[in-house]
Amino acid sequence: MDSHDGDSGAYVYVTYIRTTPDLLWQALTAPEFTRRYWGVTFETDWAVGSPMVWDEGGRTTVDPEQRVLAAEPGRLLSYSWHTFTPAWAQAAGIEDETYVRLVEEGRSKVTYAIEPAGDMVKLTVVHDDLVPGGTIRALVGEGWPALVSSLKSLLETGEELPEVPR
Repeated sequence: MDSHDGDSGAYVYVTYIRTTPDLLWQALTAPEFTRRYWGVTFETDWAVGSPMVWDEGGRTTVDPEQRVLAAEPGRLLSYSWHTFTPAWAQAAGIEDETYVRLVEEGRSKVTYAIEPAGDMVKLTVVHDDLVPGGTIRALVGEGWPALVSSLKSLLETGEELPEVPR
């Protein structure tokens, strides 16, 4: 389930995954998982305030504002969203005009709430600090469903989904 959170511009996505809170935490933080369903790894110690270096397809994005905001293993994870760079935009097929809008909208954040739900786990992804109706909001509204579906598939079947064609 996904939704738009009123006028705040926040994007919320909720799903249930047949896994444990600890395994879901590992899937959100450990490179051997994130690389498979996302194509991204994070260099960080996952301590609140620690910097995060994003590595996506061999492109490394380092920025002092990319930080861990909350980290409670098996319960909650939050971090500032990545820095939009020209190299990222080119690799992602983002046009120059769209790239400029992304940079102008500023930094957002993502929060994962992990809650036990019987023999499953409820995962709520909230991507907020977005400009209502903005370019980042539109992109994450397309990206999170595919990403979380691949994460769910990996945890439940051992196989991530193929990349969704665009």
